[in-house]
Amino acid sequence: MGQRIHFVVDPQGWCCMGLIIFVWLYNTIFIPKIILFPHYEEGNISVVAVLCYYFCSLFCIASLFRASVADPGKLPENPKIPITELEHWELCNKCNMMRPKRSHHCSRCGHCVRRMDHHCPWINNCVGEDNHWLFLQLCFYTQILSSYTLILDFCHYYYFLPLKKENWDVFVFRHELALLRVSAFMGLIILGGISRLFYTQLMGIFTDTTSIEKMSNCCEDISRPQKPWQQTFSEVFGTHWKILWFIPFRQRQPLRVPYHFANHD
Repeated sequence: MGQRIHFVVDPQGWCCMGLIIFVWLYNTIFIPKIILFPHYEEGNISVVAVLCYYFCSLFCIASLFRASVADPGKLPENPKIPITELEHWELCNKCNMMRPKRSHHCSRCGHCVRRMDHHCPWINNCVGEDNHWLFLQLCFYTQILSSYTLILDFCHYYYFLPLKKENWDVFVFRHELALLRVSAFMGLIILGGISRLFYTQLMGIFTDTTSIEKMSNCCEDISRPQKPWQQTFSEVFGTHWKILWFIPFRQRQPLRVPYHFANHD
């Protein structure tokens, strides 16, 4: 089963995602030019620090784009439901389609999503069964990149040796203080917001509960047996190999393929 492309036409989502891309571009362009490359050339930092920053930046933008265009779990039209599975399905009162339990209808996307967690305007997409793992990776690498940026901003003034050669005719050096203050401000805002979101997401996986179920105080499935945390994470990421939980450049394969995938490619 290949990854299906899902594109949401939502101007608000485009603006939110555009803001995220702007912040990413800002730090990816200016931080290396002001801090990493000059200090590397003068021997204050190693090439490893430069490569780690770019790897974090690459993984962050890759998970962002993949989470935004990945199909979150849109239900196919007229699914063939085996008689033995009917009790696990229900009728959506908004689109009048049968859907598995724990699915939800997204008013912005206009369809039901399997195990929908929430609709995120920052990726202009729903977070559902098939792209939840990418959203978690986005939160994780955004925290890493923001923390790394803040550390570099701090070390540039209070730890690294002063630069011996500076080209004051270059824009970034003439406005170095202002550029780094903007970088630090954006890093603090994003780190604070994304850390809270990431914690909420992790708690939801630990308890096997979606954000929508928490907000609606859904008690229907409270009696279902609690799963070990390794199993719930493996179901979200589609693999038992923990090292693969951190790789955004792969295809997720459900541990138990739903029958509607078997009937609809």
